[in-house]
Order: sequence, then structure tokens, then C-alpha cells
Amino acid sequence: MAVLGLVISADLGAKKTKELIETPASDSRIEYTGRTLAEGSEVSYDWSGVYVRVKFNGPYLAMKCSDTHNCWFNLWVDKEMTPVADKKFMVGAKDTLVVLAEGLGKGEHEIILQKRTEGDQGRFTIHSFVSEGDILQASGRKARHIEFIGDSYTCGYGTESGDKDDPFLAETENCNLTYAAICSRYFGADFNLVSHSGQGIARNYDDFGQGYHMPDRYSQTFDNSKEIIWNATEAAYTPDVVVIYLCTNDFSTGRQPQEEVFVGRYIELMKKVKANYGEEIPILCMASNVTPFSFDYIRMACMMSGLKNVYCLGLTKGVHNYEDELGASWHPNYKGHIKVASCMIPYISTLTGWEMEEKPYK
Repeated sequence: MAVLGLVISADLGAKKTKELIETPASDSRIEYTGRTLAEGSEVSYDWSGVYVRVKFNGPYLAMKCSDTHNCWFNLWVDKEMTPVADKKFMVGAKDTLVVLAEGLGKGEHEIILQKRTEGDQGRFTIHSFVSEGDILQASGRKARHIEFIGDSYTCGYGTESGDKDDPFLAETENCNLTYAAICSRYFGADFNLVSHSGQGIARNYDDFGQGYHMPDRYSQTFDNSKEIIWNATEAAYTPDVVVIYLCTNDFSTGRQPQEEVFVGRYIELMKKVKANYGEEIPILCMASNVTPFSFDYIRMACMMSGLKNVYCLGLTKGVHNYEDELGASWHPNYKGHIKVASCMIPYISTLTGWEMEEKPYK
């Protein structure tokens, strides 16, 4: 049975009876999915949804870590990621020891640790892992991978909230309950998120941060830092399909960008995706139900781009209800995200050739 706790100390006195092995976070046997930066022995990241697999021998695993604010995490022990994690917890301090698992049976075990919250909630750094037995090679990447580019819907804003009038709380933001995670679980795929609440293609929510939008942020290694540019050629994965789900904030607060500006910036983003992964990687462009015009804008961008393998899909007001399928601040909750995912899954199946199976969306 996995047990998790926080020890706000670098002291390992509680485990003095056993010899412990400390392994750098950047060790090649440890597997990270999502945008990260390894500097020496440490690995840092801040994007939503980044997850790490650690396989180890013995009953005990902990990590030494630091956080710049208050990041929340999901943890699974000896299982794949499911809608409900074994544990969720917050890290909000420097030089913290987090016990990920203890009291396990003898033999090999593996944990998956996923960042639930987005860059505004902090940059997370893992210094090392501490185990009673050896760290082993992680179980390996899945044969399929999807990249999702989006805003608060993709971040999981309010997915665990019980009411549309609830305010945003970091504790109820959970990217693992979004359409992106649901689609990925359905196809048995790894996934990474490049998402930030309030971001648009050419206009952010209520015109916040003018001149800096998702096509700009997409180039970054860190969500909340412009200084370090992401190099896709150094990534450990290449997606089979990329999903862009942006436009809601462009049409927020009763305003909208000029179509020419929106189309130009959308094409810029698609060209960045193609430059990263090649012309043959399909892009599925999602229009939200914020307004019928959003689909017209996105369809025009796809038509004018001159790019191969770009497709568009529009959602309508009927995709989910506005009663028990909404979470905080009128964002979809888990039930709402299941319905959004159910619209996307047939398209992903067609674009990738992955067969649809008779199984629930979860």
C-alpha cells in the first residue's frame, strides 16, 4: 500500500535503519514526458501535465525537490494514469523531501508523478530521488503520443470544482481530467500539454498581456519564461498528432480580434508545429463553442495556410450542458470534458489510423 507524506526537511533520519541510494533527477533511467530542462543533476519544469516515471527496487521512494510557488501533483503507484490518482499533494517550498511511496512489497515498483497545475502556480525542480533499492530503467514510452496546445480548458481549470460560480483554486485545477487526458487514455497514448489559462491566438482574455499570445509562448521551454527556447529536436518524443484548442479567449468579454490578424497568427502557430515535427504530422484545429465565428476564423486559417494535413472541428453550445457539467468560472468539469473528448476521438482516429474500440471514455 503506497503512503505519501511531506517532510519539510532534507534530513533522512526517519530512514536511518536502511541504507539509502540517492539518484540525480537527470539520470537517464528516469523518464520525463513534457517540456523540461535538465541542468546538471536537476530537472525543472512548469507546464501543466508534465509527468515522470520512476522505476525502483524495494519498498521506499522519496524525492528532494523545490517549488517557486504552490504546484499540485497527482501520483500513481504500480499502475498507469487513471482518472483518480492514488494521491494528490502540493509542494510549496524549497529543499523539500516528499515521500512518494513506502511500505511496498519486495521487488520492482514504478511511480508516475504528474504536475496538475499550470505555470502560474510555480516552477518545479526535482533535485534527486532517494530509494532503498536501485533505480531501474523506466518502463518506456508508449507507441502513441499526442500534443495538445490550449488555454484554461486544456490546463484543467476548475475540473474538480463543484459549481460554475466557484472561483479558481489551484487545488481544483487538474489537467488529468481534461479532454486531452481522456483522449490520450482512450488511445493508450502518452501526451504533453502546452497550455496556459487566458491565452488566445491574437487576443488574450480581456486584452490582458497584449502583444504576447500562445503562438509566442509555444516556443518556450518554460510556460512562464521567455528566455529559454524549446528545441523539439532534443525532445524524447515526436507526437503522432497535434491538437490546437484555442480561440475562446480571443472572443472573450464581448470583443474579438480582426479576422486577418487572427488568421495570420494561427498560421504562424501551425507553421511552428510543422517546423518542430515535420509536414506529415497532422494538426487538428478545434473551435470552441464561444461563438460560431470562431470556426469560421479557424477554417479560414487552415484554408489559407498552404500546409498539408491540417483539419478543423467546431463545437457548438450543445456539446455539454450548463448545469452539472461545469466547474469553476463556467469551465467544463470532468463530465463536460468527457463530452468534448467524445467529439474529438473519431477525428483523431481518422487522422492517425488508430482504431476506435468499444470502451468508455474516462
